[in-house]
Amino acid sequence: MIPLLALSPPPFWNGRREEKIEIFAVMAGQLKEVRNRIKSTQSTQQITKAMKMVSAAKLRRAQDAITQMRPYARKLQEMLSNIVGSLEGDMNISLAETRPVNNVLFIVITSDRGLCGGYNANVVKLTKSTIAEKYPNKKITIWNIGKKGYESLSKSGYNTNADFKDIFLNLTFENVQAAAQAAMNAFSNKEFDAIEIVYSEFKNAATQVFSSEPFLPIPKVVKKENQKKTDFIFEPAKEVLVAELMPKILNTQLYKAVLDANASEHGARMTAMDKASENANELLKTLKISYNRARQAAITTELTEIVSGAAALNG
Repeated sequence: MIPLLALSPPPFWNGRREEKIEIFAVMAGQLKEVRNRIKSTQSTQQITKAMKMVSAAKLRRAQDAITQMRPYARKLQEMLSNIVGSLEGDMNISLAETRPVNNVLFIVITSDRGLCGGYNANVVKLTKSTIAEKYPNKKITIWNIGKKGYESLSKSGYNTNADFKDIFLNLTFENVQAAAQAAMNAFSNKEFDAIEIVYSEFKNAATQVFSSEPFLPIPKVVKKENQKKTDFIFEPAKEVLVAELMPKILNTQLYKAVLDANASEHGARMTAMDKASENANELLKTLKISYNRARQAAITTELTEIVSGAAALNG
């Protein structure tokens, strides 16, 4: 008798065949929608897992590069500050000249791609807050390294320059050196009175420290009251040595900041993709529970209709 019920409506429907068919169609549509969401979430999860693995591989190389570079760059910066402090009044150093600040250059280092959590947003936020706190009512120019910072700061109305924004497409010391040399030339020509670098210092895959540090004029070491002046013996001549050493140290300082930002980007993206995969798992669990409940309700409703129809025929 059950196959016959499937072909003809039971008497208790009382002419409501279209209404019952519509109810079943709605339930079937809900099941199809949930199935589509499950498939879409699974595809997204596969993408996030793949991106996490790619970022992990890139992070290993970037972390090795900055780990090897950081001690060398810090020692050179310390040496440069000590030399400038010891030469105070002895010779005119254009890159250490302190003058009234009217024109300020910010070198902002972000990434070329997104999907790395709040990494780029935090760099842009620090740039804006530093400008508001340290240089209100000053003429600000921004050189961007990385496309995301250029796009965001340009939309905010800042005077931005895109000459060096594509450095990450071919990250080499020579390309970074060109940006550092251009900044030094602009400072020497008094186009800018102060230059700062805004970037993210890499700590580990889950932690980045966003900082703004002065690039030019060269900061001097603050001596303690009882500290004696360091007496350096220069060979070759003082002028020749300083002129040769300063640009190399400043090039290294900017290169270190770019490597820090590169490692921070991959670490932030790896962490973000890991969290996205975990969220996809939680969403899949919820969707599968919803799907099973809807499927069970549809089966229960259909069985109830069949049993009721059979009972009505027998009655």
